[in-house]
Amino acid sequence: MVGEPVSFGIALQSLDDPAGEARRFERLGFDYVTAGEHVAFNVPIANSFISLAVAAGATSRIRLMNSIALLPLYPAALLAKLGASLDVASGGRFSLGVGIGGEFPLEFEACGVPVSERGPRANEALEVITRLWTEDSVDFAGRFNRFSGVTMEPKPVSRPHPPIWVSGRKEAAMRRAARYGTGWLPYMYTPEMLAGSLDTIAAAADRPVEGGLFIWGCVHEDRATARDMVVRGLSRTYAQDFSRLVDRYAFHGTPDDVAGQLRSFVDAGARTIVVSFACPGHHVAASQELFAEGVLPRFAV
Repeated sequence: MVGEPVSFGIALQSLDDPAGEARRFERLGFDYVTAGEHVAFNVPIANSFISLAVAAGATSRIRLMNSIALLPLYPAALLAKLGASLDVASGGRFSLGVGIGGEFPLEFEACGVPVSERGPRANEALEVITRLWTEDSVDFAGRFNRFSGVTMEPKPVSRPHPPIWVSGRKEAAMRRAARYGTGWLPYMYTPEMLAGSLDTIAAAADRPVEGGLFIWGCVHEDRATARDMVVRGLSRTYAQDFSRLVDRYAFHGTPDDVAGQLRSFVDAGARTIVVSFACPGHHVAASQELFAEGVLPRFAV
């Protein structure tokens, strides 16, 4: 299929060999390697900055993105430093992906952050981060951050700063993307939801905000097997029954099936798509390779 260029990212899933996995993703032709995180969750999961730092050292071309960093759980200046350092170390390959989380309240309690404050904390943090990335001798007086005369060096290689991808599902997240984001990376979305959200963001933003998508799925030569794998994988990850949700929010099936499902999101405005594979461990690598060989070429320009 020929049309506007679409970038594809793929989430790291290995906890003990992110370097090897990142090298394989680069060989398979993905544009981004991404990493999610939680402090505590229903399943084992790493920290996105640690995983991406390992991936950066193991690769030379592929871009790096959090998918996503839980912004309210970090001191804003510390996250700015982590992002700047990763951008410098990778030669300007870093994009900051952020969200506010909240689906697992125990991790907020463990970090001493009230769940009810996660939105305001995230908004203020994005102000702090962008200023520390682009200004010298920064003064800031906010609700959660107060400092004066702070200069962060080295600043990011990327100019004016690394792209910021804002994730979420609700209107508050859309407003955050319109104000601070380079891109919008919703999850558990339909094409119709994506198109509507991009209209909302465009009406509020004073600059273009790129459309994106984070989506789980599975590719298999047998479409029924692929669907069953996604249902079981997402039900375990999110500790709820996904049997009635999978057809709305995940890709599944043969490469032909999946290409058609993702084409609907591209038609709705997605220009960057990040995929993660909800397959049993024995099929993850095969599913990723089927995607690279059978789906990526359909969107090449």
